[in-house]
Amino acid sequence: MKKQFSSSWWYIPVVTAFTLGTLSCSDKEDKKNDNGDIIPDKNNAALTLPEGFGALIVADSVGEARHLAVNKNGDVLVKLNKPKDGKGILILSDKDGDGKAESKTGFGNYGGTGITLKGNYLYASSNTSVFRYALDENELPENTNTPDTIVHGLIDRRQHNSKSITLDDNNNLYVNIGAYSNACQERDRTKDSPGMYPCTILDSAGGIWKFRANAMKQSYGEGARYATGLRNVVGLDWNKEDNTLYVMQHGRDNLHDLFPDLYDAQASADLPAETLYKIEEGDDAGWPYIYYDQNQGKKILSPEYGGDGQKEPEEGKGKNAIDPLVAFPAHMAPNGLLFYTGSMFPEKYKNGAFVAFHGSWNRAPEEQEGFMVAFVPFKGGKPAGEWEVFAKGFAGVDPVLSPGDAKHRPCGLAQGPDGSLYVSDDAGGTIYRIVYNGK
Repeated sequence: MKKQFSSSWWYIPVVTAFTLGTLSCSDKEDKKNDNGDIIPDKNNAALTLPEGFGALIVADSVGEARHLAVNKNGDVLVKLNKPKDGKGILILSDKDGDGKAESKTGFGNYGGTGITLKGNYLYASSNTSVFRYALDENELPENTNTPDTIVHGLIDRRQHNSKSITLDDNNNLYVNIGAYSNACQERDRTKDSPGMYPCTILDSAGGIWKFRANAMKQSYGEGARYATGLRNVVGLDWNKEDNTLYVMQHGRDNLHDLFPDLYDAQASADLPAETLYKIEEGDDAGWPYIYYDQNQGKKILSPEYGGDGQKEPEEGKGKNAIDPLVAFPAHMAPNGLLFYTGSMFPEKYKNGAFVAFHGSWNRAPEEQEGFMVAFVPFKGGKPAGEWEVFAKGFAGVDPVLSPGDAKHRPCGLAQGPDGSLYVSDDAGGTIYRIVYNGK
């Protein structure tokens, strides 16, 4: 289904690249061991990891670091949520090979979340557009002041407005357009306000849109709605093993606040699940008509549409919605998804999915949860075991009673050319690198 969306506004950002100076990182005396392996920080960057793994801080205080990418030379390209010193994209370079970035260059005068390397290009998104930069022989962007505008005019209503992106191997670009609503009520997040039926938000948001990666100045009219019924997807990745799109959805909020007769505070803190979906073209994940209850193990009709916490979806209201592959606890905010294809980590991690959980804000009076990186083993394009916590300790405090207490909040994931795992943090502006030196 294509939605014609009238928008005459678009822009090419005026950008420059310049050196910002040397970064201050801890443990600069550490470099590599006798085997040429990067030596982790002495305290593993304050993270708790499985045996044999270590972590180091590549850079800190870089800004609100959202998604990131790593090129063949190990340069880390970071998309900032808001420009810092007028620069929305950073390039962190490790000149002496010790794993720490000594220099930082920047360009792009727009904020946003999405960034990825594909072929001979760097793709990066604002909250309304996707831009493309040609790469030089070192996989660094050229002509940073004149990028191609691939997509423009996407809706930005402030809520769930980040445009996460990924590409397949056939010149297709996939863009999340989050729903500017919690549950498509007539009055958003308002007690006793009914859900709109049909939900008109789904015409231009609440799903994944597909565009051509090599066409210019596309908008809704040139794109296709690839999948619908997805409230907000910040983490998404193209799985090369089965050549399919996978996404992590943020579940809805406010069940107790909006429907206190149906949900107590405990239920509202525990529901609904954050969900991992395998997405085929034309799929409908059911938002806003349904949510997934991980305790009952089934889809539940949303209370805005007549549900009571037990009723199952109805015809025209999520009955044919797809099921998630994995249901995680509620409100942990999955912001990064990466299928691991490297050879550094042990075999169990090959082709499995890492998920960066940004951390919750609305589990009170319970403790806030998330602030970690999880791992889901995969085999043949399907989960092959229970999910597990892979890296924790980012928050720096325990328990976390308010999200503002967390010193670091994981957001983006990227794989380095050597197979190490990079994690961004948009609270403290830290870039982490996780390595495996076990035998």
